[in-house]
Amino acid sequence: MLFAAETWPFTVATFLMLLIAIVEGIAMVIGANLSEWLQNALPDPWDHIDGPFDRVLGWLHVGRVPLLVLLVLFLAGFAVTGFALNMVVHRIIGLWIPPLISVPLALFATLPVVRILGAGLARLIPTDQTYAVSFESLIGRVATIVAGTARHGYPAQARVQNEHGQNLYVMVEPEAEDATFGNGERILLKRRISGSRFAGVANPWPDLI
Repeated sequence: MLFAAETWPFTVATFLMLLIAIVEGIAMVIGANLSEWLQNALPDPWDHIDGPFDRVLGWLHVGRVPLLVLLVLFLAGFAVTGFALNMVVHRIIGLWIPPLISVPLALFATLPVVRILGAGLARLIPTDQTYAVSFESLIGRVATIVAGTARHGYPAQARVQNEHGQNLYVMVEPEAEDATFGNGERILLKRRISGSRFAGVANPWPDLI
């Protein structure tokens, strides 16, 4: 079934999920961040929440659960649903379902699953979630570097609190080309570059929250 001509979309989804795991492992070794790349590749779902695309992203909890996690959930759900549907039909009538039929059915079944699992993960891992607030509202706040060393053009992960006192995780790099930020250093966020990526300076007021 895995290599049947009719089930190729679900086979591709399975191998893509494995590829993401391999690439993420390599990215961790070299200090890159695949989740940040995906976040920057898509529009910020909270900048123009009135758009239909943004409403779909919000419905799927993009912004509350790491994007890479949601992508893996989607690929896994799509593959499992597609293979299960084909297995049932093949046992009944002895034929695989054509992709023109099976793919829309699998998509229709997978999206609600991603929404439900995403909602559960948003409650289970609150320390890793990004809340549904505008990233622009974080400008002027102080973030703490929590992973890696930030250099100009090479951001590191930082933790910052929004106006509700909730912890968000963003990527921060020095605004000055010759500056670096080390782990535990507190950074004043001066401007947003794109997505959840910010440029900042060393906090000039140590007592500033």
